[in-house]
Amino acid sequence: MNTIAALAGRILLSLLFIISGLGKLFDVSGTQVALAGVGLTPDLALPVGLFELIGGLALMFGVATRIFAVLLAGFTLLIILFFHHNLLDHTQVVEALKNLAIAGGLLALFAHRQVAWSYDGLRSRRDRETAARDAEMRAARAEGRAEALSEMPVVETPATRVETITDVDGHPTGTVAVARRKWWQV
Repeated sequence: MNTIAALAGRILLSLLFIISGLGKLFDVSGTQVALAGVGLTPDLALPVGLFELIGGLALMFGVATRIFAVLLAGFTLLIILFFHHNLLDHTQVVEALKNLAIAGGLLALFAHRQVAWSYDGLRSRRDRETAARDAEMRAARAEGRAEALSEMPVVETPATRVETITDVDGHPTGTVAVARRKWWQV
């Protein structure tokens, strides 16, 4: 149930930015007038619309969710600073609180790693499975090397001599090749 709630919350937050970004892109002149009205350059209309659209789509599909959640939260807080700073107007206060709540939701999305049904979740699961498979392969290779070494006969060479290993009771348990001492070593 938590994963369904996280998915629904992520989609609802993303729809807000997708619809807002599309509105800014379809009415660039209106966005330019609004930006000029608060003292910002009208040239920001297109980048702002694209940012909202791309950020919203990234949240919806779960691509770089945490990064876009923080960026969109900062963007939403900047909107409060530039557009809804008149605390004497009740409508402005309501809009500021709404944007503050949206920023809080985005920061909650950043804080929680529940990214079910998203690209981030898929990539995370794939990385965990790859790491587990690699660990299994390393263990199998090490086991194979150990088994091959245990089955390999111990052969006496000019540099080594073969000694029998015994347990505490004196029963032979195996053989080992021990390096011979050089004549100059005492």
